[in-house]
Amino acid sequence: MKHLPRHAWLRGATALVTLLAVTLTAAPAHAAESLREQQWFWEPMKLDQAHRISQGAGVVVGLLDTGLDRTNIDLKGATLPGQDVVADKAPGNFDEVHHGTAMAGIIAGRGHGAGGLDGVVGIAPEAKVMLLQPIDDPMYTGQAIRWATAHGAKIINMSFRISPSESLHAAIRDARAAGVLLVASAGNGEYGNAIAYPAAYPEVLAVASLGRDNKVLGNSTYGPQVDLSAPGDEIPGPTPGNKYALETGTSSASAIVSGAAALIWSQYPDLTVDEVEARLLGTVTDRGAKGRDDHYGLGQLNLMAALTGAQPPVTAEPVKPSASAQQSAFAAPTPLKPVDQGLPGWLFLVAIAVVLLIIVALIVSVVLIARRRRRPA
Repeated sequence: MKHLPRHAWLRGATALVTLLAVTLTAAPAHAAESLREQQWFWEPMKLDQAHRISQGAGVVVGLLDTGLDRTNIDLKGATLPGQDVVADKAPGNFDEVHHGTAMAGIIAGRGHGAGGLDGVVGIAPEAKVMLLQPIDDPMYTGQAIRWATAHGAKIINMSFRISPSESLHAAIRDARAAGVLLVASAGNGEYGNAIAYPAAYPEVLAVASLGRDNKVLGNSTYGPQVDLSAPGDEIPGPTPGNKYALETGTSSASAIVSGAAALIWSQYPDLTVDEVEARLLGTVTDRGAKGRDDHYGLGQLNLMAALTGAQPPVTAEPVKPSASAQQSAFAAPTPLKPVDQGLPGWLFLVAIAVVLLIIVALIVSVVLIARRRRRPA
């Protein structure tokens, strides 16, 4: 597999993050009370109450992002190795852009200190996050989605914008058909209200971002692709070096929805992906124009209703695998050719024994001939 230079894809990832207008406002480490107060969304989402019901145990969230610093104090025990599909190995503890580390903390941060009261505690603090890279190439992104699906991810969070492609869409369709919930940031409109992929694919939940007043942020991309909305204004997240940043935009809103899905799936492990999606979308709080609209989608995430309410009916059509996946799944396997094993082991030993006997016989013959020549006439 051809390797891309590390800095080449990092520059691409940086550009993508800039496109999404993620605000990485450097913030020093705060006292527990101060940092927890900055997690303003806890009260309206009733996270303390939700955590008494579920904390996401047993659920793996695939995180397609810029990198991940697994040594971060708030992520101890929260991460799995994941995969860099270009290098064909697990990624290192490297996150130059800081974005992936922050998203991991928003989804599954553990906090630190006595009782985990310091630092950032995520939406699903007992879930596991699995990093997949890179995110600047549609083909490799599709491969990362397939790898995450094959290695146990139930949810895949995609807080980035990328060019659409047939191979990427096929990977997304196949992941959803395999029972994976895909969540993506709807995009931020610094470059106009352009449709953002992968969020615009119908198999993906596209998330808009809300402020503290429950209104959609001014730069949150809108359109028929938006499915729901969630808090996205100055959301604290951990960054490399055990520091913190305030994340503003649809990236953090997407991470919050991915964490919410982990809480639901942990509480109801037998649900199908369509039923988990129905809990997220069928329990929202209506905002904006009555019913669905292009800014809020169906409405604002209502975590407690999604966790405790009756199961909403599934209205979405089941996603079918891509044509390539169907072909590979149902094609007859290629017959394996018998492998030439060479001579049987026992025959090889017999051959060695024969050779040794011949050598011994030759030595004995030489000795006997030499003795006969030494005898007097």
